[in-house]
Amino acid sequence: MASLHSDFLGIKSPNPFWLASAPPTDKKINVLRAFEAGWGGVVWKTLGSQVKNVSSRYSAVNFGAKKMMGFNNIELISDRPLDLNLKEITECLKLFPDRAMIVSLMADNDKKSWHELIKKVEDTGAHGLELNFGCPHGMTERGMGAAVGQDPEIAKMVVEWVMEVANIPVITKLTPNVHSVVPTGKAVVEAGTNALSLINTIQSVTGIDLDTLVPNPYVAGKSAFGGYCGPAVKPIALKMLTTISQDKTTSKVPISGIGGVSTWKDAVEFMLLGASNVQVCTAAMNHGFRIVEDMIEGMNNWMDEKGFKTVDDFIGKSVEKITHWEDLDINYHHIAKINQDKCIHCGLCYIACEDTSHQSINLEYGKPHNNYTIKEDECVGCNLCQLVCPVTDCITMEEHRVAPEYLNWVEFQKKGLPLNDH
Repeated sequence: MASLHSDFLGIKSPNPFWLASAPPTDKKINVLRAFEAGWGGVVWKTLGSQVKNVSSRYSAVNFGAKKMMGFNNIELISDRPLDLNLKEITECLKLFPDRAMIVSLMADNDKKSWHELIKKVEDTGAHGLELNFGCPHGMTERGMGAAVGQDPEIAKMVVEWVMEVANIPVITKLTPNVHSVVPTGKAVVEAGTNALSLINTIQSVTGIDLDTLVPNPYVAGKSAFGGYCGPAVKPIALKMLTTISQDKTTSKVPISGIGGVSTWKDAVEFMLLGASNVQVCTAAMNHGFRIVEDMIEGMNNWMDEKGFKTVDDFIGKSVEKITHWEDLDINYHHIAKINQDKCIHCGLCYIACEDTSHQSINLEYGKPHNNYTIKEDECVGCNLCQLVCPVTDCITMEEHRVAPEYLNWVEFQKKGLPLNDH
């Protein structure tokens, strides 16, 4: 059987599944339950100056039957006393010495505060630190969280302060509330951070109560921008992860992937795009800690099927497969094909193609049902019919080529070829 053992900056854990810094890692009772369920590590909820949270704090976006497709929070860092958190971290480490214990930090914006907080956390025996440069609400007004992560120079300065005293590995968590995560990523790598994690939550408004006219979550008739996470943000997280993995500077350090990881398949995708491990939050809050059992089993089975012995064997394997649009092969073509034996004659493919795309599907009226076939000469291979079809493998995309040789857009322009020939 494949080994899921993870070694991240020398921090060892039995699997690459960590719980992210969030409510599930806020106290000893939660963390112990997580370790008992099988999680490989946790990032303890962000510690710093005492705060006061509001009520309520969470809201969600549902889609169809899917609850919490997206999750929003306006909760701040840990509102529990620092000494109590430090005591419980020490106790958890003694009970589960084989699990990764990372502590998230957000000190006041001065060197002394960072130095003092780091020293206190290191005294617990924690294995690493995660610098929270991402919180998009309630801390930016204090010159913390995303206010740091959005400015590469400030982020670099803070990491330099941290690296002056840190004796354990340092992970810097990046905010997605920027045009690109690369400038800040490069700045903190140059400042000496040992690793990166991303993404933190995305600033958002999840919706408005149409009776009260107040956006959610509701706090005495008002609301505020919150941090958005969950399955809905996964595509954004994967894009930002890829940019870090493709950059020469930021790719030098390990990456912990965050943002909508809900299943073992999600975790594999993050790792194929360069993450050495993954952090999970919303899925655990929605389904409980035991989801890690399916994650472990699923990744193990997939690795066995593919012949991967360790997680290191597939980390980053897909990074090179994402290129620039202008480098894609325009001589490569797909044509849709409808399997008539599987077709349920719902007509969704025809409606989508006829109303919004390329009018590439024939409709033959009949009794007891209509029939649909592809106009192969008109099909551009856009995939829309396949995406809307409710039957698995009823519509497939068959590979064709306009010409045998590779041809990208730049070369196409240089050759002065007529557009209607392709």
